[in-house]
Amino acid sequence: MAVMRGARTRLIPITIAILLLYLMFVILPGLKDVPKSRDFTYVKSSFDWSTVPETYPIPASELTALPKGKSRTLPKVQFAFRPDTTRAGRAHDLDIQDRQKQIKHAFEKSWTSYKNHAWMFDELTPVSGEGKNTFGGWAATLVDSLDTLWIMDMKADFYDAVAAVATIDWSDTQETACNFFETTIRHLGGLLSAYDLSQEAVLLQKAVELGDMLYMAFDTPNRMPPFWLDFNKARTGTLHPGTHDPSATVASSPLEFTRLAQLTGEDKYYDAIDRITRLLDQTQNSTKLPGMWPTFFDMENLVFDQEEGFTLGALADSLYELLPKMYAILGGLEPVYEKLYRDAMDAVTEHLLFRPMTPDQADILFTGNVYVRKRAELQPEVQHLGCFVGGMFGLGGKLLGLPEQLEIGEKITKGCVWAYDAMPAGIMPEIMAVIPCPTLAACEWDQAEWEAKGDRSLQKGIENARDPRYILRPEAIESVFLMYRITGKQEYQDMAWRMFQSIRKATETSLAFSAISDVTVNGGAAQKDDSMESFWLSETLKYFYLIFSPPGLISLDEYVLNTEAHPLKRP
Repeated sequence: MAVMRGARTRLIPITIAILLLYLMFVILPGLKDVPKSRDFTYVKSSFDWSTVPETYPIPASELTALPKGKSRTLPKVQFAFRPDTTRAGRAHDLDIQDRQKQIKHAFEKSWTSYKNHAWMFDELTPVSGEGKNTFGGWAATLVDSLDTLWIMDMKADFYDAVAAVATIDWSDTQETACNFFETTIRHLGGLLSAYDLSQEAVLLQKAVELGDMLYMAFDTPNRMPPFWLDFNKARTGTLHPGTHDPSATVASSPLEFTRLAQLTGEDKYYDAIDRITRLLDQTQNSTKLPGMWPTFFDMENLVFDQEEGFTLGALADSLYELLPKMYAILGGLEPVYEKLYRDAMDAVTEHLLFRPMTPDQADILFTGNVYVRKRAELQPEVQHLGCFVGGMFGLGGKLLGLPEQLEIGEKITKGCVWAYDAMPAGIMPEIMAVIPCPTLAACEWDQAEWEAKGDRSLQKGIENARDPRYILRPEAIESVFLMYRITGKQEYQDMAWRMFQSIRKATETSLAFSAISDVTVNGGAAQKDDSMESFWLSETLKYFYLIFSPPGLISLDEYVLNTEAHPLKRP
């Protein structure tokens, strides 16, 4: 035993020497290339919205505070991934890493062109190589991309972007109003997420400035926000909510305002969105389709029982998406979000879900639109925008212990992938129609019905592609990513890779990537529309990158992603 102890003693200096050599020649040289956090020159906006007196203030004693107490232990969302140590597993990992690198290259190409041709503009025009402003001129692409830069380990670019963000003046704009919804999800969400990831204080400072401006949207007679935040009306106390506003645009800000309240300790932000939540609760079962809310809201008169249209697609989508996410970010301490979600999905399952008629009886589902006149009538039209629903069902199913919802979510997700595979370009269009089965069960293929209704230039089962564009949307890959992280099934990675290859082939330009006019033609032949919205960098490429990344990167058990794919920390 003494001999063994002596051998170990002699090994200690050798081990230390090896570690020192490794530190000197491997670790320290590498650290020289890692950008350090630095002091940023914070430029305060020229107008301080926190100094504007509210016309319709809420007394401090009546503010609804953030839920207090220890968060509930919520079910795990992510699959329990384990490393595959087999030879086949190692080969697969190398293949996955190569896919991730190719996706990162697409982001780097897009970001570099934005820096070179459109820096501090809202968007790059990816064909003509110019900058344009579409969201107030507050560098939407830059702010929207902050967290993606961090996630993709592009730290030097991240800190350059933070330095630029620190100088944004929210009062310096050519516009007289801003889109309340878009500014909240892109700018405020982007700042909060980048702060949660990096802890750079200047990002929270800029988020508070912007949050105070957006908070003034709630200074109306009934504390309900309008679609447009008119700056002059907000300053003079003459702002009013609209009478026909898209429901998503006025009811989809709870995540960002809740996280802002959590980070600052200011209950006013949470109180503002809680009033909308209470309104949703009060009206959920008094609409023409109980359980759901209409596509358009009369926020001034608070009338919700007149509108006939209901959808999970455009104009209403994120209203529903945020319900399970709010339940998560509040640690299950506010039960109303579970109630709202459960009742809404019951109505969706009964009225909006449908199975398409296909020659092979594919086991897939879609959500359509419903119009309630004498009865609820389904319009079997499928929107790319609605492809987030698969992931929503999966997330809600896991958080609330509803396995049947996870099954539905998988079928919806695979339906959107089916739509990608069905198109000549390998990409789903903005809007298409299919022939529905009578029930959610499989139905026999009816060749005569399809020939009578369908576009014979398209794959059997598709009636038409009413809007054949693809504008670099993320919703389908969003659900594919969520399903991979929730189920651990490798098939979702394979689906994602097919999707990415088709998108790259059809949309790539010499500078970046562009929206295209028609997915019903082969990928390389589609006309480029010279448009690259900020969500290409914020959402689409981020989801593609994450599905090929280690599952611990932005774990769904640690973060909630807002509707612009900005990960917000679950406290």
